[in-house]
Amino acid sequence: MSATRPLRVIQWTTGNVGRRSLHAILGRDDMELVGVYAHGADKVGVDAAALAGRSEPTGVTATDDVDALLALEPDACCYNPLWPNIDELVRLLEAGVNVCSSAAWITGGKQTPEDLDRIRKACEKGKSTIFGSGAHPGISNMVGMVLSGACERVDEIRITESVDCSTYESAGTQTAMGFSQDPDTPGLAESVRRESEVFAESAAMMADAIGATLDRITFDVTFTSATGDTDLGFMQIPKGTVAGVHGYHRGWVGDRNVVNVGFNWIMGSHVTPPKPLEHGHVIQVFGVPNMRTVLHCLPPRDWTEPFMSLGMIYTAMPVTNAVPAVVAAKPGIVTLKDLPPITGRAAV
Repeated sequence: MSATRPLRVIQWTTGNVGRRSLHAILGRDDMELVGVYAHGADKVGVDAAALAGRSEPTGVTATDDVDALLALEPDACCYNPLWPNIDELVRLLEAGVNVCSSAAWITGGKQTPEDLDRIRKACEKGKSTIFGSGAHPGISNMVGMVLSGACERVDEIRITESVDCSTYESAGTQTAMGFSQDPDTPGLAESVRRESEVFAESAAMMADAIGATLDRITFDVTFTSATGDTDLGFMQIPKGTVAGVHGYHRGWVGDRNVVNVGFNWIMGSHVTPPKPLEHGHVIQVFGVPNMRTVLHCLPPRDWTEPFMSLGMIYTAMPVTNAVPAVVAAKPGIVTLKDLPPITGRAAV
């Protein structure tokens, strides 16, 4: 690959997050969009500009033909479905396509040993790299690791997404996370643990970064009931059902809790969470000294889109902006702790 030519990139899916990634790729001079994968038949044949919300046609149309996309010999793929598909990832990686993913992937630790072995072998065969990031987990963990660099001693890193997530209009995802369900539903805590298990991956990554070898990772969660009925449009939160979810994936060395990654989420206004919302990512490092910051995702003055779109950008960009570093990285699974700092592009 010549360092003087733009990186050839394909965009995999154009949903809430993928659309923002596609929009950003089309605005960069160091990347060339060469293909778009569409899950939905209604998007096949549609120009990438229309899918990204841009006016100038690109001549690149979406397809569901994976062979055709691989024949384009892309350098990288921005992979943005909600969940990772191991067969898809293996196919990309074996073909030598570097993958930057927002699809619940940080280390791959939540995958089965067999699937993780398939990914490693695919990277080896294709001499390719896979990297996962996002907002939380992702940038929030990176900031936690950076803050720890100011400490002589690190006792614990704790990261909490503390938000009203009712603007995220995905009833299936929200129900799996407990919302709108009876708080006494058997297996509800286990469902939430599985759905949020990528947070455990990020906890393990941070532990590795600060030199802590974890003995185990545990999960605990508290459900808070709605004090009244809430109609969110895309779903209902009846009085008495879950309207608040507060939990952590905790990494332990012996009896010492050294890393915690979790959430303090509510849906709607008829609920009092166990801890007051801070409307952002609360990042704390306990040690000498203690460090604390809160990341707020806020609109610029000229913002006219729904607020939810900012969250989609916040999720997509840590992945899209990482493409050059991932293409340059060693083959295999790499994480935020392995790459140089990922930055955005100056508007000049």
